[in-house]
Amino acid sequence: MIHQRVGSAFAEQGALSKTIAGFRAREPQKQMALAVSTAIEQGSALVVEAGTGTGKTFAYLVPALLSGKKVILSTGTKNLQEQLYFRDLPTVLKALAVPVETSLLKGRSNYLCLFRLEQHYGHAPSMEPAVLNDLALIKKWSVETQSGDIGELTYIAEDSKALPLVTSTTDNCLGKDCPSFDDCHLLKARKKAQQADLVVVNHHLFFADMALKDTGFGELLPQMDVVIFDEAHQIPDIASEYFGESLSTRTVLDLCKELDLVCKTQLRDHPQLSKTADKLAMLTRDLRLLWPDEPQRGNWREACRRPEVQLALTRVADAMGMLYQVLKSSLGRNEVVDHVFERLTQSKNQLEKLQDVQKTGVSFWYETSRQHLSLHLTPLSIADKFNDLVFGQKRAWVFTSATLSVDNGFAHYTAQMGLQTAATLLLDSPFDYQRQAMLLVPRYLPEPSDPGFGQALLKMAVPLIEANRGRCFFLFTSHRMLQWMANELPHHLSLPVLVQGSTSKRLLLEQFVETRHAVLLGTGSFWEGVDVRGDTLSCVIIDKLPFASPDDPLLQARHEDCQLKGQDPFALVQLPQAVITLKQGVGRLIRDVSDQGVLVIGDNRLVTKPYGAVFLKSLPPMRRSRDLHSAVEFLQQLQD
Repeated sequence: MIHQRVGSAFAEQGALSKTIAGFRAREPQKQMALAVSTAIEQGSALVVEAGTGTGKTFAYLVPALLSGKKVILSTGTKNLQEQLYFRDLPTVLKALAVPVETSLLKGRSNYLCLFRLEQHYGHAPSMEPAVLNDLALIKKWSVETQSGDIGELTYIAEDSKALPLVTSTTDNCLGKDCPSFDDCHLLKARKKAQQADLVVVNHHLFFADMALKDTGFGELLPQMDVVIFDEAHQIPDIASEYFGESLSTRTVLDLCKELDLVCKTQLRDHPQLSKTADKLAMLTRDLRLLWPDEPQRGNWREACRRPEVQLALTRVADAMGMLYQVLKSSLGRNEVVDHVFERLTQSKNQLEKLQDVQKTGVSFWYETSRQHLSLHLTPLSIADKFNDLVFGQKRAWVFTSATLSVDNGFAHYTAQMGLQTAATLLLDSPFDYQRQAMLLVPRYLPEPSDPGFGQALLKMAVPLIEANRGRCFFLFTSHRMLQWMANELPHHLSLPVLVQGSTSKRLLLEQFVETRHAVLLGTGSFWEGVDVRGDTLSCVIIDKLPFASPDDPLLQARHEDCQLKGQDPFALVQLPQAVITLKQGVGRLIRDVSDQGVLVIGDNRLVTKPYGAVFLKSLPPMRRSRDLHSAVEFLQQLQD
C-alpha cells in the first residue's frame, strides 16, 4: 500500500512535481524511495549509499510521511537538522498534504535554562562587560521566546561565554527539584516530541540518550516504529563515544564552581564545603598542567604510568573523596548540593573506571584543550551492541549517506555496525562527472612525508587558484599544514585568503560566498556538511590522502586488536576510513547538475601505491589528468 503511494508521489504528474517548482524525480531517487518504503513495511534494516544529487532527503521523507508510523529522523549536525526541519520537511509535507505532527528536538545545551539565567543574572557583578551585556540581551529575549531555543539568539556569538551560564547540562540540571520546572523549555520540547509523529534529532542527542546518559529521549524511542539516520557514515565514531566512558576536568571544575556560588549566596554558614570544593578545583587544574598548552591526543594507558600523573590523579581522587564526605553530611540542605552530590558520585565512579587501564577490548585515550583534559574509555567495536539495538525489536532502520561504500561494497560499514543481515543499495550520482569535472593528480610532487612537500604544494596550487580567480576550497588533513599554508599563501596571491579558526564556520562560509573570489583553507569540519553551489566554488584542492594519524590512540588500539585476530589492520581499519573521508571531501565540488570544476589531490600515492586503486574506484568517474596545464586550461574555460 505505502509502496504504491510512494511510487505515485514520484510519478511524472505526481504530488511532488505538481507542487514543487522544477521538481523532476530521478530514477535513483525513486529506487531509494521504494527501498525505504519496503524497509518500513517489513520493519527491516536498510543501508543505502545515495551519490550526491540523488535527492536522498526526499527519497526517505516521502515514505516516512506516507507510512502513518512514528518516525525518528536523525542527522549529523544541528545545521543539517534545522535545514531538514525548516526547509525540506515543510516542502514535502505541503506537497503530500498529509496530517503529520512534526517536532524538532535538540540537545539540552540548545535550550535556555530559566533557573540558571536567574542564578547568574542576579549575581553577575564580577563578570566581564561583554558577558554582562550578553546576559542582559538573553534576559530580554527570555520573556519573548516561545521555544527557548538558543538558535533564535542570532545576535549573540556562538561561542559567547554567557551561553554556558544560561543553559543546563545533565550534570547541573535539578530536574523535578528545579523552581522553574513547570516552565522548563527543554521539558516542553521533549513533551512535544513525544506527541509528534515525526521527530528530527541529531546523532549526538540520539546516542546520548540511547546510552542512558540523559532522560526523556529514552522514553521516546520505544514508541517509534521507524529510525532513519542521514549522514550515517558518522555513526560508528559517535556511537563508540557514547557506548564508552569519559570524564573531563571541565565537569569537575563546573561542579566546584556551582558549590562556590551556592556557598556565597545560600550556604554562607558552611565554609568547609567551599574550602573542600576549592581544593578539588585547584588539584584538578594542577592535573591539566602536566601536559603542554597546545591541544593534543594520546594514549591514556601510557600517560597514566608517568609518576607525576599518578601522584596528581591520586590527589584528585582523594580530594573527590573528601568532598563526597562533606556533601554527604550536607544532603537535604539545598537542591544544588543534593544534585552536585549525585554528579560527584558519578564522576568519582568514572575516574575509578578510567584508572583501571588493564581492561581489554577498549581503547584508553586522552585529549587536551587549552584549559581542560578529558579522559576516554572507548569500546573497539560497537557491532554487538548495535546489532542488539537494531534487531532486538521489530522496527525499521534506514542508514543513508553519500559515503558509506568502499570499493563498491558495504562490507566495511556493515561489519563495523553489526548490520551484516541488512539489505543494501548502492546508487550512483546522476551527475555527468565526465563532462562536469576533472581530477588532477599532479606529476612530480614529492611524497607527503618529504620536507619539501609544502613548498611544492604551494607552487602547484597558486596557478590553479589564479586561473580560477579564487573560488577554491583548500582542504588539509592536519592543522599543522593548514597553519603553514595560511602563513605562506597570502605572500603569493592577491586574492582574499580565509582561514578556518579565524571566525565561526558559518561566518567564514558567508564571507566566502559574498567575496566570490576567495580561497578558503580548512581541515576536518570543512570536508563535510558544506554545500556551496554554482560557480562560487569550482576548485577543491586536497593536500593528501586522509589517513588517520598513526599516533591516534583509538586507531592504535584498533590496529592491535586486528593483529591479535590475525587480520590486516591497514586493509580493515585505516584504508576504508580514509576512503570514506576522501569521498566526503571530494563531494564538496559538484553539488548540482550545472556545477563544474577541478578536484586536485596532491598525493602521488594515488598512482604509485597498489591501494591507490581502491581510492580511485571509490571516487566519481571524473576525467583524469596528471598535467597541471590541462587543469589550468579547464578552469580558464569556465571563466570565459
